[in-house]
Amino acid sequence: MHTRDLSAWTHDHIFDAGNHAAERGTRAVMWITAAMMVVEIAAGWWFNSMALLADGWHMSSHAVAIGLSAFAYAAARRYARDPRFAFGTWKIEVLAGFASAIFLLGVAALMVFGSVERIVAPQPIHYLEAMVVAAVGLLVNIVCAMILGGAHDHHDHDGGHAHDHHHDLNLKSAYVHVLADAATSVLAIVALAGGWLYGWSWLDPVMGIVGAVLVAVWAKNLLRETGKVLLDREMDHPVVEEIREVVETGPDAGETRIADLHVWRVGKQSYACALCLVTHDATLTAAQVRRQLAVHEEIVHSTVEIHLYADETAGAAAVGG
Repeated sequence: MHTRDLSAWTHDHIFDAGNHAAERGTRAVMWITAAMMVVEIAAGWWFNSMALLADGWHMSSHAVAIGLSAFAYAAARRYARDPRFAFGTWKIEVLAGFASAIFLLGVAALMVFGSVERIVAPQPIHYLEAMVVAAVGLLVNIVCAMILGGAHDHHDHDGGHAHDHHHDLNLKSAYVHVLADAATSVLAIVALAGGWLYGWSWLDPVMGIVGAVLVAVWAKNLLRETGKVLLDREMDHPVVEEIREVVETGPDAGETRIADLHVWRVGKQSYACALCLVTHDATLTAAQVRRQLAVHEEIVHSTVEIHLYADETAGAAAVGG
């Protein structure tokens, strides 16, 4: 039975410290959004306003998505030391951001559907009541944006050295939902004012379509950013060239070359890599390579495989014979 201590060669897989301020902020914004949703639905029913009812149910999707962001923070923190997650739990947050982007696309589609329906079959609008509630909704969104903005600033100051700034994609998804709701509130107020003052009833559904396009563009950008991380499309990142530079052209490189390299993100500013090296240096060890890579703090985990040119030549001769 083996009794040797392996602690010198093992380490935990917590590659991201999380964002406690963002977790608290998204949870608070979730409850504020849910409360405003109830107010809008109740007001729509009381004033017999389909516009307010629709906006209330529209806000419910934001409440669900922001709640998903809060849940992702809690889940990532809870399972941070679970060994089943080979490279940590940070991607739970990214997955929540991706799901939130899908929610945003759904919101945009519903906005287009509702706007086209109102163009085809116009409905009477309770302008004054709808404007008051839309204004309250905008105020709530401004407060929520300030809460999430404070959490974003806190995260930015906590970040260490990196090539460029990596945003908290889960926090960004919640922020985009708040901004989308704020933008639709502004457009709604403008449309309602135009209809109330000048009789431009067509302006309300047109602004709805404009808002839907804006939300869809934000959703597309968020899908691209989160999808890139989830699919490990990181081989065009500057850290890849820096790894090559350190290993192949550094002062201790010698005639070492990288035959195979894989790099992927395991945290907002943390990367893991797997290298297959071919070298003439029979004394080269994986520990030496890791010390070379340590000059870049964002490389937090590395797997190194080393082959000697002599071994490769012998293998080729054997195959040729």
